[in-house]
Amino acid sequence: MVTVIGVRFKKAGKIYYFNPNELGIKKGDFVVVETARGVEFGECVIGKKEISEADIVAPLKNVIRKAETDDIEKNAENKRKEEEAFQLCLEKILKHQLNMKLIDVEYTFDNNKVIFYFTADGRVDFRELVKDLAAVFRTRIELRQIGVRDEAKMTGGLGPCGRTLCCSTFLGEFAPVSIKMAKEQNLSLNPTKISGICGRLMCCLNYEQETYEGIRKRLPKVGSIVETPYGTGEVVANSVVKESVKVKIKVKDGEDEIKAVKIEDVKLISGSFEDIISDVDIRELEGQVEDPDMIKELFKEN
Repeated sequence: MVTVIGVRFKKAGKIYYFNPNELGIKKGDFVVVETARGVEFGECVIGKKEISEADIVAPLKNVIRKAETDDIEKNAENKRKEEEAFQLCLEKILKHQLNMKLIDVEYTFDNNKVIFYFTADGRVDFRELVKDLAAVFRTRIELRQIGVRDEAKMTGGLGPCGRTLCCSTFLGEFAPVSIKMAKEQNLSLNPTKISGICGRLMCCLNYEQETYEGIRKRLPKVGSIVETPYGTGEVVANSVVKESVKVKIKVKDGEDEIKAVKIEDVKLISGSFEDIISDVDIRELEGQVEDPDMIKELFKEN
């Protein structure tokens, strides 16, 4: 077992483990740490704990020191310089007439590098832009192209639910979201209803996916014959949300009666369960939407 602390460098950013070196660091403290790209300033979001060596990325980097007043002031100064660099870079982009959108600027703590994050539809020849920026800042310049999900995470905003975006508040990393999740949760395939402001599938589709999968494994398909407390009948409808099925049962006078039954009170006689959506079901989706190209764009990973 190894003693570590968890450090985050950006709001809602990924958490990295570091060796605390017997320093009295607690959750909420600011620290200066050694990273692969140099010395960085971050916040301890996970206090000292022991984890397995298999859970760390070797070699484990060290905490240099608990942040002092000078370190905190330097980090604040870097933030102010980032705002100035952002405006200057915008002017340079316009000057060179580049088809790119500047999203964010980041100074490394030791000021050895300035990173400019941008989005673009394709490749951008920014060699002249880099030369101009290097001449102004007199340090290493890096232009990093990011995807639309990362753009939403950096800029923030409100989701369709009316709350602040999950990715910009608490999601450290993007979990994979697939078309299977939308299909298994019986959601509309209207892109405007299942996509976030980034134009991709909403991350929250992943939150309840495990629950949906568990229920579908116990949910009889429509047309299955089941045994219920009211007698044997045929499933005519089912609901994952209510965890129940509607069963058509013959009553004494020969008429049919529809009964709503919880799935724990149902025993499958013949037929099958809903289970997991197959690849065949996914391919069939292409014929269910008005604009298949829009759906394909929506389900891209980045």
